[in-house]
Amino acid sequence: MSFTVEGLEAGSMNKETTMSEQKGRIVKFAVVGLGNIGSRHLAVIDANPGARLVDICDIKSDRTEKYSGLYEVTGHNNFTDMLRKTSADIVNICTPHGLHAPMAVEAAEAGKHILVEKPMALTLEETYRMDEAAKKNNVRLMVVWQNRHNVPIKLAKKALEDKALGQVYMVHCSVLWNRPQSYYDRSDWLGRKELEGGPLYTQCSHFIDLLIYMFGDIQRVNSIGETKSHSIEIEDCGVAMMKFKSGVVGTLTYTNCVYNKNYEGSITIVGEKGTIKIGGSYLNTIDFWDIQSYPLPDEIDFNDKPNVYTKYKGTSSNHDKVIADVVADFIGGKKRVAGWEDGHKVVEAIRMIYRSQERNGGRVTVSQMTEGKPEELPTPPEEEPVA
Repeated sequence: MSFTVEGLEAGSMNKETTMSEQKGRIVKFAVVGLGNIGSRHLAVIDANPGARLVDICDIKSDRTEKYSGLYEVTGHNNFTDMLRKTSADIVNICTPHGLHAPMAVEAAEAGKHILVEKPMALTLEETYRMDEAAKKNNVRLMVVWQNRHNVPIKLAKKALEDKALGQVYMVHCSVLWNRPQSYYDRSDWLGRKELEGGPLYTQCSHFIDLLIYMFGDIQRVNSIGETKSHSIEIEDCGVAMMKFKSGVVGTLTYTNCVYNKNYEGSITIVGEKGTIKIGGSYLNTIDFWDIQSYPLPDEIDFNDKPNVYTKYKGTSSNHDKVIADVVADFIGGKKRVAGWEDGHKVVEAIRMIYRSQERNGGRVTVSQMTEGKPEELPTPPEEEPVA
């Protein structure tokens, strides 16, 4: 794979290159989209000794002026112009959802590796187009799924891998949050179907990723969604029933209508030999752990802590761990960062849920999700009916 890091010629890293030989190398980043998440990317890149922030971009001049001065980098208000001038190895895309796909394709065509925020795209057709562009231009397409690094998630994942719960029967996910009307009113893209897509993309995509990460592909769904309390183009309440390829039955309940403040973001796993509930405001605590002969480790501090940087104070986002993995991948030749398939599966699941909602709760299977699929890719077989 061809890429450039400071002091390293494009394409020169190969299997024989050792970690000691790569010591001191720097991976260069450019960030487009300087809102809440983009500013977090700036901070964690700046704090990583193996990374260097070289360019930033936003259509709002006040943002580029603020952050170009704070981080002493070049600011741009035009993405195409930045791509033409930047020496970055990787472009981090932190723009509104509807812009992810066209920007990723343009970055790939400019020969830049891509790290795109969630969701990777809004449609399956867009995900296929992104994959095609990345492969054609021999660049990597990576997706930010930082909550895989949450300590409670890692503990639960390990328990599942160790088969400590025996047969897993079901999983329930709750995303019960508050978003006031002002959250949408002050934004030029949130609440708009074309640019945001819906709360499944904005508030729920990390949760859906974790469900797939722990229980495998989603094969079929039934869902309903409604707009209850906001003046927006998208729903603010929904429920979904899911069947995973692993046999696990799942449910998802989500809303932005909770009174006053976020209530919880949780995942509850029910198995033959145990039960786990990961909760807190954002999957940052173990609320319940009862597994036969598999106690919660005493020595582990499983509560994620907020990230505090010289130029930024953040939440327990774990974006720092994603950037650390990207740097390790590019300097050490590893491959730990989630890629196209991980992002595509989440978009596929969300599209299945929304298609079911469009059918008033009718069943939708993965075999029906053929929108934008290249002809050479086979359609998965229909799931066998369960008695």
